[in-house]
Amino acid sequence: MAIVPCILLAGLTLAESAAVLALQFTSGVSAVEVYATVSDARGEPVAGLKASDFRVEEDGTPQSINTFAAGEFPLAVAIGIDRSFSVTPERLAAAKAAARSFVQQLRPADQAMVIAVGSEVETVAPLSANHADAAAALDRLAPWGTTPLHDATLAALDVIQGASGRRALILLSDGEDRYSRTSSDALVAEARRRDVLVYPVATGRKRPELFAELASVTGGRTFHAAERRDLETALGAIARELRLQYLLGYTPASDQRRGWRSIRVTVARPEMRVRAREGYYVK
Repeated sequence: MAIVPCILLAGLTLAESAAVLALQFTSGVSAVEVYATVSDARGEPVAGLKASDFRVEEDGTPQSINTFAAGEFPLAVAIGIDRSFSVTPERLAAAKAAARSFVQQLRPADQAMVIAVGSEVETVAPLSANHADAAAALDRLAPWGTTPLHDATLAALDVIQGASGRRALILLSDGEDRYSRTSSDALVAEARRRDVLVYPVATGRKRPELFAELASVTGGRTFHAAERRDLETALGAIARELRLQYLLGYTPASDQRRGWRSIRVTVARPEMRVRAREGYYVK
């Protein structure tokens, strides 16, 4: 997770605020960003909350929220499609169709990229706000290769981590890993260190436990979508959730502690559930 300056000034555009943040970073003022999703008892995203509804703790200590935004910040999303030979042509076609529908729901300022997962990880559409290019790249995907899924997921995280703003990875795969050098435990550990919301969607007969772990540590969400209609429902839910998230920023105590720092986000409404990443790592 990147520690970034995070004081958003009233009346500024997002671009102007980003410039101010960068300036404050050089002067040594740093802060932590947390993207939170709040859902009701039915699992539906909750809109309309205020900063006063949230409580943020770092290592058990309450923090003062000095940055707050609701759903109005750009998104950079990587869509990883498993196109290995372990995925049937029908499932690949369904994944491509659902991903294309997701791209069509992005807002004009949102950026998307498409990553093909086979024996190698290939960026078939670079990160861009040109959504037509992403849709065309999805249409061109054809089955190829084996599935070093853990290695591919880590590579995809690294690619999207370099984007600015809110970052997400949507992974569509049957969950079968072959020939990865990265273990599942190592992948989860690396995902915890990055500032990327991970949304693994299992397209096979079952959902691997790894998918739930990746979603949990990053603040994302996982789905099991073995049927085409389930895939469309899952990506529709992800698109809706990404439009209704909250940005919380706080300035932690200026100590010199290194290592892992835990983050806990709650809301003052017991019927609601909050998902956010578990913390960040200070080198």
